[in-house]
Amino acid sequence: MDYQLVPTVVFSHPPIGTIGLTEPQAIAQYGAENVKVYKSSFTAMYTAVTSHRQPCKMKLVCAGPEETVVGLHGIGFAVDEMIQGFGVAIKMGATKADFDSVVAIHPTGSEEFVTM
Repeated sequence: MDYQLVPTVVFSHPPIGTIGLTEPQAIAQYGAENVKVYKSSFTAMYTAVTSHRQPCKMKLVCAGPEETVVGLHGIGFAVDEMIQGFGVAIKMGATKADFDSVVAIHPTGSEEFVTM
């Protein structure tokens, strides 16, 4: 069993999902000049037309000239369900370009990770 890059979720309201390095950890490991962070904020489509709109925030932490994704973090509706699939990609060494090459499924929250 490989315990590197374990996807982790907090089943809270809103749910939280994370895998890999945080932004400060990536900067400490790779240096600030070698880290690029992509962020997205939006309202979950599931709640967009209700009076109880749920904000979502997502972040990709990339490192090196290839922009290898070394961290992925999110808070918001259904993040707890999304994180597992992205965990596979990150364990395989996916880059920002790999994420960009995926056709987004619309309307979903997970499309934010591939359209940043």
